[in-house]
Amino acid sequence: MKAYWRRFHAQRLFVKLFLVMVVSTVTVSIVTSLVTIRMSERLFTETFGITNSKVLNQIRTGLESFNDSVVNAATYAAQNGTIKTYLSGGESNSVRMANTYFGMNQQMRRAKSNVDAYGVGLTAVGVNGRNYSTDRNYWPVPADRLVGHPLSQRIEKEPRRLIYQYDMERGEDGRPVPYIIASKALMERTTGYIYGNLYISMREDEFRRFYGNFTNAGNDVVIMDSTGRIVSSNQTKWIGTVSKTLLSYTESASKGEEVVRRNGEVFGRSSIILSSYIPEYDFYLVNLIDRNYAAGKIVNFRDLVLVGGLIVGAALLLVFIITRRQTRSLTVLVRQMSTVTQKDFDNYIRVTESSGYEVQELSRAYNYMLDELNDYIARLLQTQKERRNAELAALQRQINPHFLYNTLASIKILVQKGDKEAAGETINALISLLQNTISNVSETITIEHELENMRNYIFINHARYGDRIRVNVFAAPDCMQYRVPKLIIQPFIENAFFHAFNEKQSGMIYILVSQADGKLICEVSDNGDGMDSTQEWTGTDMGTSLPNPKSKRQLFSGIGVQNVHNRITLLYGDDYGVTIESRKGEGTKVKITLPLIMEDV
Repeated sequence: MKAYWRRFHAQRLFVKLFLVMVVSTVTVSIVTSLVTIRMSERLFTETFGITNSKVLNQIRTGLESFNDSVVNAATYAAQNGTIKTYLSGGESNSVRMANTYFGMNQQMRRAKSNVDAYGVGLTAVGVNGRNYSTDRNYWPVPADRLVGHPLSQRIEKEPRRLIYQYDMERGEDGRPVPYIIASKALMERTTGYIYGNLYISMREDEFRRFYGNFTNAGNDVVIMDSTGRIVSSNQTKWIGTVSKTLLSYTESASKGEEVVRRNGEVFGRSSIILSSYIPEYDFYLVNLIDRNYAAGKIVNFRDLVLVGGLIVGAALLLVFIITRRQTRSLTVLVRQMSTVTQKDFDNYIRVTESSGYEVQELSRAYNYMLDELNDYIARLLQTQKERRNAELAALQRQINPHFLYNTLASIKILVQKGDKEAAGETINALISLLQNTISNVSETITIEHELENMRNYIFINHARYGDRIRVNVFAAPDCMQYRVPKLIIQPFIENAFFHAFNEKQSGMIYILVSQADGKLICEVSDNGDGMDSTQEWTGTDMGTSLPNPKSKRQLFSGIGVQNVHNRITLLYGDDYGVTIESRKGEGTKVKITLPLIMEDV
């Protein structure tokens, strides 16, 4: 009994999977068959009823958005004094008439901009006989025909409403073209005086785009006015016709958001009728679903049950075979991997010929994964080292152009002044400086060499600015052999020369090198203009929290200054870097903190 239980326990994964698959497959098959047989006729109606109700709401949303745009255009036209003057004013001289027409043209275009997202045309007719149309070819109705036109008669009855109406006009080819016309009387708010009518016309084929994507065979959309006239439909043969039968089904629709569903005989076919009333248009939105077309698409249920039973039986047999084989191999694999620890990447699985194919492949894949993981860790360490070196080189290359531009500008000024001797000495200083910086492939140099570079740089700037900015260097003798990154001090001296003495005409720059608390401290301070804030900044704040970082007169805005801090943190960590203190009118002090290192890193 115990041996049987151990075998069963070892195969529990297979038993669980197979039982779940059997129960699930049989249950789903039985329930699906019963539901399909009992609800076959209702399935299409319910599914399409719910789906198409949502579709109708989406169509309503699109129509309401269009109506909002039309309302905005009509409101703008009604409140515009230029349009009112054009439509109600009397005759005047030609210059004034030209100005009036020009103003009318501009204001009507602005009114039309509210509906530019749709293909519409605007026409305005005034009581003085004047009219204006944004595109007379779009809705080819002469202004004189609009007087006494049925569209205009309804406006007179309801002047305060925006009315949507159906109209049929002849196109350029002589064929009738249906239109949807939004019309409204233009009147003064206070007196109620009507000085014209505004017509916003849209071709029916343009209007059809609001719902055209939601129609297909046996699924039609109809938009009908309160008289039963179909003003738009994907079935073009219905447009313009009057269907009292369809109106009788749709009149029961609630004049709100609710979609009403009914069954009926419309246009000679049995249909599911979904209808919704759109109060902004006084239109009914109707969806007609052909029941016969839908029924023809339903699968034969006897064949469905027969085929379904065969598929279920075959599936269960196949599931049994595959599940049995896979779980047996997985059980062996789990037993072999049970001794593997998560942190030991050298614990490989021994692959035996007696193992199943799946176990062999998984074991090989697992062993290959360990090989790749070990190789990846080794390559990752090497890549991180190379990346560090590449980032340092990139930061160094960013400093060189920035420094060279300013130095060459200084030499250029000396040459322009004709001081060849000073220019030659400056070039010699530049050559010496470049030899010790760019040509030197070492990442770091001694403080002694760094100060020598700075003296060359200072000489170059004195050649340009003279002695109005003086530099004093104080370096402790015991610090001269410590190594620091190249050009670690130069960006701050450069900023002091070029930015610190814009308001003051002269001043001093001090360079101090000393030791403190087991660290090398390099300070660059000046008694120049300073900055507006008394805040202290670290390297991570520079360029973001400094006052007015976009100003050209801003201290420490160059890429070289930021790179100094980045290079230090990249080389030595976050315990080292750059801090800046500045006071307006008192000057600026830069403190560079470095480790005490004798040999090159």
